[in-house]
Amino acid sequence: MSKNRLLIIFAKNPEKGRVKTRLAKTLGEEKALDIYRSLLDFTLRIAEGCEADKELWYSRFIPEQEEWDKKGFQIKLQQGDDLGERMKNAFRKAFKKGYQKAVIIGSDCAGISEELIDASYAKLEEADMVIGPSPDGGYYLLGLKECYDALFEGISWSTGKVLKQTMDAAEELGIKTALLPERNDVDNEADWQSEKHKF
Repeated sequence: MSKNRLLIIFAKNPEKGRVKTRLAKTLGEEKALDIYRSLLDFTLRIAEGCEADKELWYSRFIPEQEEWDKKGFQIKLQQGDDLGERMKNAFRKAFKKGYQKAVIIGSDCAGISEELIDASYAKLEEADMVIGPSPDGGYYLLGLKECYDALFEGISWSTGKVLKQTMDAAEELGIKTALLPERNDVDNEADWQSEKHKF
């Protein structure tokens, strides 16, 4: 294992009409799919440079031709009825395997970097949880040293309440929390216009 660190990337299968639906409303499904593919590829290239074992978890199925397994990524399938349950299951499996620090990221944050991911592991030296807030009230990264079920239950996923509810749950559990700098997820056309220069 790479210093007992695991990096988990959650990705949606790149399928027309199933990704970036808010982008698709103004740019069309084909363009939304192209943008999502760019974001996913960008995220995986960033992850590739990180000193950690890597797992790529798809939302619906494992593609027959998966190039990233040749680059050292373990390919997995998300399990659970909602995002919280899926993340909880991924963290549980990570700690069951013996990892001491596990970090999960999505695949639609154009502001993610190797430095941010490395900083998240560094912050877990002192804190029990590290979180990367997004301006929309969610988060782009979550890192833990053990799995706390309450962080994933009773959360209003895909709303502006996610970050606050998660922080409230952590406070109630007495979890020492560290914050990363705020970064934006690409959810709509305005987000894309502000971030597309990176691609």
